[in-house]
Amino acid sequence: MRESQKVVIVTGASSGIGKAIADRLANSGYRVFGTSRNASGPSESGVEMISMDVDSDESVSAAIKHVVALAGGFDAVINNAGWALNGPIEETSLAEARALMETNFFGVLRVCREALPILRARRQGHIINISSLSGIFGTPFSGLYSASKFAVEGLSEALRLETRKMGISVSLVQPGDTDTQLPLNRRHTAVSTADGPYASSLKRYLDNQAKDEENAISPDAVAAVVLKILRSSRPRMRYSVAKVGQRIVVPLKRFMPSVLFEWIVVTAMGL
Repeated sequence: MRESQKVVIVTGASSGIGKAIADRLANSGYRVFGTSRNASGPSESGVEMISMDVDSDESVSAAIKHVVALAGGFDAVINNAGWALNGPIEETSLAEARALMETNFFGVLRVCREALPILRARRQGHIINISSLSGIFGTPFSGLYSASKFAVEGLSEALRLETRKMGISVSLVQPGDTDTQLPLNRRHTAVSTADGPYASSLKRYLDNQAKDEENAISPDAVAAVVLKILRSSRPRMRYSVAKVGQRIVVPLKRFMPSVLFEWIVVTAMGL
């Protein structure tokens, strides 16, 4: 099956999950516009890279208008751009928290607001927001990252209901640990030190995180789910993509008493 006439925008497509999504969709016949802050020509798979800084209203608006000018419109948007921050909540500055939310939440909101009028006019389309399993439960020492993904989850739930009669489908994809450059690019709170009040617990968490990331899923597994959503006539609200040991948090959080769930989390993370 080839969808050669369908046009898709993928944010944060220069590396990691975004690149895997853009490449898979391009190889499946979609016309794909991948965005990054520093775009550099088409990829080997034919992804058309354009400049977009999701932190900027003007940049997002210009990029969306550019795609419309080139392709006449688009059928789907995949909001993937984002970054991760490790550190205790107490030691996270407001500037660090604002910067994270600016990209991970307000970036998604900016792109959705610019894309929705085009999708409404076509009376069809998909918005797929890349969340995380950390958007299901508050991950210790990644609390602000969890908060940003919780916000995306709430936004997506509401948007799905608001647009359900307009031919627009909204879905969330929740990856667990993924074999990407995200661990290398992950930021750490600036004031956290080796002798701080959270230092020993933070070290155990980071050590456990590194072990999990050694056995992480391929970003193409996430890309395959995105393609499945785009091909579905009635996509679900949420799709979790992770190893079974991580994906199990979804039913556990939903059905297990909170005290027991918390014990499982802290035990699994060595805390």
